[in-house]
Amino acid sequence: MSLTSPLFFAFLAAAVIAFHISESVVYRRFVLGAANAVFIASYLSDVTQVLPLAAFLALGYVCISALHLRQSTLVLAVGVVAILCCYVFLKRFSFFEVFGQLSFPYLTVGLSYILFRILHIMVDVRSGDLAERIGPLAFFRFTCNFLCFVSGPIQRYQDFSTMDGKAAVQLDQSVVYAAFSRIATGYVKFVIIAATADYAFTFLSPHLLQPTGLPLLKLCAVYATVASLYTVYLYFNFSGYMDIVIGIGTLLGQQLPENFDKPFSARSFLEFWQRWHMTLSQWFKLYLFNPLVMLLMTWLPSPALTSYLGVLAFFITFGVMGVWHGTTAVFVIYGLLMGAGASINKLWQVACTERLGKKRYRALTESTAYIYVARGLTIAYFVLALTCLWVPELPQFTYLLARLGVAGVVGTFVVVAAAFSMAALSLDLIQARLRIPITLSAIQGSEITKNLHLAGKMMAIVAVATLLHKAPDFVYKAF
Repeated sequence: MSLTSPLFFAFLAAAVIAFHISESVVYRRFVLGAANAVFIASYLSDVTQVLPLAAFLALGYVCISALHLRQSTLVLAVGVVAILCCYVFLKRFSFFEVFGQLSFPYLTVGLSYILFRILHIMVDVRSGDLAERIGPLAFFRFTCNFLCFVSGPIQRYQDFSTMDGKAAVQLDQSVVYAAFSRIATGYVKFVIIAATADYAFTFLSPHLLQPTGLPLLKLCAVYATVASLYTVYLYFNFSGYMDIVIGIGTLLGQQLPENFDKPFSARSFLEFWQRWHMTLSQWFKLYLFNPLVMLLMTWLPSPALTSYLGVLAFFITFGVMGVWHGTTAVFVIYGLLMGAGASINKLWQVACTERLGKKRYRALTESTAYIYVARGLTIAYFVLALTCLWVPELPQFTYLLARLGVAGVVGTFVVVAAAFSMAALSLDLIQARLRIPITLSAIQGSEITKNLHLAGKMMAIVAVATLLHKAPDFVYKAF
């Protein structure tokens, strides 16, 4: 079900209206469960396509039930292995093709995020953090919540349970306006900015893989432009989707967690991942990084090694996170690049702290030159690493690298870093000097101005969607 289709808007209107007909918790849970089922059904052309997903959910529920009966490490380990094996099989990872695959087409949308929800429940039941026994209907509403089904945000069951049809939602003027404003902002990002960037990216990117070679300087310029366009497309497509589902959640009494916090203002790679896809980063930190660090410190308890064990844990965590994004060998490279970026960042912090001391290192990181150079290097590294997402096949990826060479990759990195540093500095200087007069601030906050602003967004969305003749798709649906 496309976010820009009339079918989606009709579905959304029906779900919101039905939800508010009664304040009965049982009724509202029924509406939410039915909405989830209808949303999933919109991706199906045959009922058999949902069977593997149903089996995956059933396996997850059985594993969770087993942990409720016996909270042992062995049961958890067996359950995690079973869930991961089933996930890898259903996602058709290219390096496991030898084990075969199902002979019929089936639904894989949402499977990656269902995996996170099931594993989180299993770990929390084992640790005692989740004592509540989850019924099968509650399990379905949580794992297949249509707002988070395609690509998050990733929510813990403990947070979901407090709002599962229980929240008293008063749809007064301010709540409705805030929700629709957030939804409209999401569509501006999704339909206008992301779609325009995708249009330019689609036009330029084929030039990089054409047999007739471009001169190196022109090739680097095209590569820098294409990689930057894809990053703009990815961010506004994904963050726009988050704005839409968070706004819809407000209308349905669900306060979904934020997934982005100005990631392009990050001054380091580690900070970037605290601002980008935050619920994914938090999940990996809680359920992989922290346990891994504790395990490594148990094996190597020397205090002198603690920082370096953290480096190793960062590399493994970000490596796994990268591999999770896709099923081909290029995504392994993406995982290694993410792990390398995080590890180099951590090693730099350790080295600077040891050499300069905490006080001098902190002073260095607060200097203007350091801030904008660091921001440029951070974003340039991420922009080039994202190449793995838009050149997902290994032959094409190696062909592009061969054409660029070491000089081309390094040159493109320097150009993107310098361009972003200068752009960020210029924007910050302009914003610091802009002052809105008090009279304009008062007008800006008036009801008429807010409504005109919202109407302007809607008109711009319709105009650009009509001009491009293309309904944008959600990029993370493929991951």
